[in-house]
Amino acid sequence: MSWTPSSQYTFGSTPRPTRGVSTSPTEVAHVTIAFLVLTFDLMVVGGALTPGDFGTVQLATLLPFLVFGLVAAASGFVAHEMAHKITAERYGFWAEFRLSASGLLLSVVTALFGFIFAAPGATVVGGMGDAREWGRTSLAGPLVNLVEATAFLGAGGAVASLTHSSSYWPFFLLLAFINAWFATFNLVPLGPLDGRKVYRWDPRVWVVSIAASASFAGAMLYLTSVHPPPF
Repeated sequence: MSWTPSSQYTFGSTPRPTRGVSTSPTEVAHVTIAFLVLTFDLMVVGGALTPGDFGTVQLATLLPFLVFGLVAAASGFVAHEMAHKITAERYGFWAEFRLSASGLLLSVVTALFGFIFAAPGATVVGGMGDAREWGRTSLAGPLVNLVEATAFLGAGGAVASLTHSSSYWPFFLLLAFINAWFATFNLVPLGPLDGRKVYRWDPRVWVVSIAASASFAGAMLYLTSVHPPPF
């Protein structure tokens, strides 16, 4: 998601325009915390952890879930937010990620019930020139997710071909689905989601983007049902 600054997400002095890509200790801390919490959420939803076995599960058992959670959170969340940030900063505006404590808490609670509703925070932007700049900045996140989904799909096929085994195929399919779904969800044209700003900029671009994302997510959902992951 890419939001304008608000009292909930902006900390310190008023953001000033910047040149080039930069960061701060505050942003690094916020991204790291959100990344680790979402990794934990994905592990819980995957079935690695349940409230009854915290502290008793062995590392060897957790390892596949940990790898999955780390890769999914890094691609679905971190890369998405950094795409917003880098695009905004290339337009000359200050942009940094800020976490939402309530959003992260909600993600943990929902993960314990078997699904994730994640609103870990947003990339806040210190101003923006016009609807075109807002639209392109907002579209950057979902586009990165779609590129990653395609890459995971290709990587899964390559690994299956090279190893002559389909054992890892479901893992890559699930990562592709998560990224495609994340792109689709964020393109919904409501509230602070990316889709609202993309639609304001150019409804035609929005229609093509959400149609492509939803089709990709639907195809990946079907394939994951045919080739379910081992967890």
